[in-house]
Amino acid sequence: MRRFVTLVFLLFFTVPFGISIAGCSKSTPVVFCNGGDSGPVVGQLFAITLQPKLYGISLNYSEIGQVSSPSATDCKGTAVSTSTFTYGTTDMTVADVQPTTGRLCAGTWNRNTGGGIADFTTCNPTNKSGTAYITASAGGATSNPIAIYIHPVVTSVVLGSPSTIPQCSGSDPATNCSPSATDSTTTTPGCPTSATYPSNPLIPATGCCTIPPGTVDGSNLPPYSGNACISQGTTGQLAARVYVGTGTSQTNISCIAGHMTYTPLDTSILTVDQNGVATAQAPGSTIITSNLSNASSSAGFFSTCPPQKITLAVPNSTSTNIVVNQNFAQPVTATVVDTNGVTLTGVNLTFESTTPTTLTPGPSTATPIFPGAGSIVAICQPPSCNESPFNQIGLYGNGKPVVSNAIDMTTPGTNSTVLYIASTQSQYVVPVDFTTSAIGTPVKLPYVPNSMVITNDGSTIYMGTSTEIMVFSALTNGITREDPTLSGTVLAVSPDGTTVVITDPIRQLVYLYTGTGGIQTLYGGVATQARFTPDSSTVYITAGNELLIHSTFTGWSSITASTIPSLSTPALDVAVTVPNAGAFFAGATTTARGACPATTVTSVNGAPSTSNIFYPDAGVAAPATDRLITTNDGKHVVGVTATPAATLTDLNIASLNTANPASPGQCPPPPSTAGLTFATTPVLTSVLPGITATTITGVDATSDSATVFVTYTGTGGKLPFYNPAASGPGTLGSVPLATSGSTAPIAPVIGVFSSDNTTFYTGTTGDNQVHILTKGTNGFQDVTKPINPNLTNPNGAVVTPNLLVQRPRKLT
Repeated sequence: MRRFVTLVFLLFFTVPFGISIAGCSKSTPVVFCNGGDSGPVVGQLFAITLQPKLYGISLNYSEIGQVSSPSATDCKGTAVSTSTFTYGTTDMTVADVQPTTGRLCAGTWNRNTGGGIADFTTCNPTNKSGTAYITASAGGATSNPIAIYIHPVVTSVVLGSPSTIPQCSGSDPATNCSPSATDSTTTTPGCPTSATYPSNPLIPATGCCTIPPGTVDGSNLPPYSGNACISQGTTGQLAARVYVGTGTSQTNISCIAGHMTYTPLDTSILTVDQNGVATAQAPGSTIITSNLSNASSSAGFFSTCPPQKITLAVPNSTSTNIVVNQNFAQPVTATVVDTNGVTLTGVNLTFESTTPTTLTPGPSTATPIFPGAGSIVAICQPPSCNESPFNQIGLYGNGKPVVSNAIDMTTPGTNSTVLYIASTQSQYVVPVDFTTSAIGTPVKLPYVPNSMVITNDGSTIYMGTSTEIMVFSALTNGITREDPTLSGTVLAVSPDGTTVVITDPIRQLVYLYTGTGGIQTLYGGVATQARFTPDSSTVYITAGNELLIHSTFTGWSSITASTIPSLSTPALDVAVTVPNAGAFFAGATTTARGACPATTVTSVNGAPSTSNIFYPDAGVAAPATDRLITTNDGKHVVGVTATPAATLTDLNIASLNTANPASPGQCPPPPSTAGLTFATTPVLTSVLPGITATTITGVDATSDSATVFVTYTGTGGKLPFYNPAASGPGTLGSVPLATSGSTAPIAPVIGVFSSDNTTFYTGTTGDNQVHILTKGTNGFQDVTKPINPNLTNPNGAVVTPNLLVQRPRKLT
């Protein structure tokens, strides 16, 4: 009875509740794609897509690959999730596929091998070339087929011109003959046909189509063959030849290798689309790699035509010699024309100033921040402009610098100077601020310096010692860093302040030392002088019977007596040309080297390649000089030698490029592969009046190229000067050094010009003072009371101030 009551109770409460739920439920309505009441349902799997649809996958014999993940969509194209796919192949003897993962085998997967070997783990080659098609299926839908191209192991890929119709017929096929080549008239692999070419059968023996797709669909672009450069904005069709084997057994398999993709190493020089259409972007050449059979290989290179000429100009003016007020941003424009006569845009030019301390260059303006003078040039300098792979430097003009004409700017006015006075015999440095004309408090250094250079921005002074390198702040007048990890002599600091040249005669090493501390690179040798190019990219270093040159583009170059007979005697000094096209070297014979390499073009595996002589001889053999300087107007190399008598030579530079005198400073235009040659003529060789010199310690020139002073050790009590002329010999003379006190000056041993060219400071032996020569209507005269820095050695004796650097400062 109790069980009956319980059953009635459950029926009473359960049945109505269940009926209530059923009555309130709402089923999701089915939406059909066609809007009717039957057909594919929105949200359910309808289509499967495998990529790459047109280009397929290329595999070598026995190579393992992978099908990309399929994408599943409904009938509206909306993505839907599918847990599993099943993969199939049309010919598992050509290309097999793991049914559940899409893993590919260029041959046949192992199945039912036994012995504990899992299925689909070993790809067994069948060495059967051909094309199989892979599909993916799920939920009753099957994907598009993608072609899997199976072929022998590729040994080389060579970039070249696309094939023409006869070549596609079998004489020299390229990848554009393959069924996988791009054809805008079809969406599936296969040989294209048209009304003009209704029959385009596949040649079974080679796998080639008899007609290239571009011939059929009208998309045939000019081919890029690598036999010439093409101009910015121009397109070219890339094609390649694919080989197996080597030597005489090499076989062309371009038509069965599948679709080729190309990737430029530098996309700023060119871009390549998926169809192999290359578009030139900027001057230079770059390696192109091809991707085939899941592996990349070097297919060739691409050349965008380099600048033929760069013209720098001032808007609304035809003059290249102008006056610009201080702090005025003077607009400048650069017009770049390539070797095909095409005007280029967006070229990455570097703008250089011969006096970056006072005249700051920019891409569209030049701003004088202090009174003075200087020249502005624009340069297309590898590797930032017109770069090239190392084995292609010089080919079609790529990899070579191109320099513009110069714009000479003069800024009137005067400025003050902060002078730093030191000696190689004293542990002190004395600052003098000529705004107040007060001699500053001597600053004691950790060690006695053997050298002193200042950065162009006037902020930092580097001093060498036999113990360490000292870094001195010119803004706070104190040591900011000591580096005991290296020692030696500081020779030069780059214009941008990032690199310092240091030579260590004990370890016999030359260092390029970073401005923030640390060795950037080093080279064996003992250096004597160093000069940077205005853009800081190259430094020329004299090292006895060896010239060392370091470039950010080509690294270190060493030139010895084996390549330059004149180096059997040491090179003593170096001066960079203006514009930056090379350098002159002092020695028993004054010589020059050009920045433009001499190139030899050869053919390697059918492709052009180059070998270069970097910084070749520039054809200069002039009288002996111990020290020299180039003037900022680019017209003079002024050198001086001490023996047999102190003699000054003025080399007038008619042209920095006899091969292209209309564009001095530029490499000879292609197809020439020669280096630069400089045309110079000695217009004056004369003994310096009134002095006897044992060594020449310096040759200093004003930034406006008007005056050159010579410093020396010896006797005479005079400062020799030379005023170059626009043409022919200039004026040679000497300025008497005034006596102040009981001791007369004997010889000026060091000197530095103020940035406004109105003052020359020189340290002298005899009185151990710094004389101040000021410019007046009759030239420079020693009429100002000299500075007595009172530098002493460790024994307390007063010594000669033979280290001087200066930085400009506004008058107020």
